[in-house]
Amino acid sequence: MPVVFTSGIDRLSPPSFFDADLTLSYGTRFTFDAEDVMRIGELARHAGVTPKAVRYYERIGLLEPRRSSNGYREYDESHLRAVVEIRGLAATGISARKATPFLECLSLGHDHGDDCVSSLAAYRDSITEIDQIIATLQARRAQLVERLDEGASRTFRKEITMTDYTTLPAGLPVPEDDGAAAHLPGMPVPSLPFAATDGREIDLSQLDAGRAIVYLYPLTGRPGVDLPDGWDSIPGARGCSTEACDFRDHFDELAAEGVTAVFGMSSQDSAYQAEVANRLRLPFPMLSDEDFRLRDALTLPTFAAEGHDRLYSRLTLVIRDGHVEHVFYPIFPPNTHAQQVLDWLRENPA
Repeated sequence: MPVVFTSGIDRLSPPSFFDADLTLSYGTRFTFDAEDVMRIGELARHAGVTPKAVRYYERIGLLEPRRSSNGYREYDESHLRAVVEIRGLAATGISARKATPFLECLSLGHDHGDDCVSSLAAYRDSITEIDQIIATLQARRAQLVERLDEGASRTFRKEITMTDYTTLPAGLPVPEDDGAAAHLPGMPVPSLPFAATDGREIDLSQLDAGRAIVYLYPLTGRPGVDLPDGWDSIPGARGCSTEACDFRDHFDELAAEGVTAVFGMSSQDSAYQAEVANRLRLPFPMLSDEDFRLRDALTLPTFAAEGHDRLYSRLTLVIRDGHVEHVFYPIFPPNTHAQQVLDWLRENPA
């Protein structure tokens, strides 16, 4: 009378004494003639383990083979079921030492090792252990990221030169003018306060006399923090640090052409921007617009990227007397944009 049982492993070579062919997948049903017996090498081969592993299972009390008259170990269908179950559990991370509830469930005559309440409890315990490991790893990762940022920030602060961020990867896509900023020249600037990295609140409609430059950008990268996937393939996305450094390097020239204020603006929070301003040694404050209030008031262009529903498209406003005097859009390449603004100022004196 053949005995039928269910495998818990992903792969098993079909032994000759099985009555039916095997489909190599979890939950496969095997048919075994109860009168057949195996030696340790046969059991190991059919179960996809080593004889050493079988001996280990015996040593920790999971298997108890019979002995033949000449002293050889003999294994039957129940032992094969047990080894198959142990191997299947190991594939999920449950060690052999924790397989007892599942083997006891099989020994009670159940088709599956997890048909019993005790087995389900073992699953829950293993899940709890994994959750604890994940929490520990996440905490360690956060500490490493923090230390990486601190170390990289110190290194960059020491080694930064005026040309560190003036180059961009070759082959970046060039943004096209989609007309999304054509309506801006002549518009009044809304009265909205924005948090600045120097601790002030800046209302762009109440700036000092003269021209102010506000360059909007999607986000600035930091050492050790990955940019969104596919960032370089988005036209106009890459280059926020290079743009900031270009405005830094030409800040005095902009002032000489009558610019009374320069601001960088993005939807990143002020703490993030403050780190960037400090690391890049920017002589002007950055403004934070996390809620896209300026976008909503002026209908400014935005785009989405991996992990971000909305980001500001790169755009620069020239503000004078509470109105948008001029707009630069699209902007490319960003690492020479401050020079482009300078050229416009010289061609259009106040």
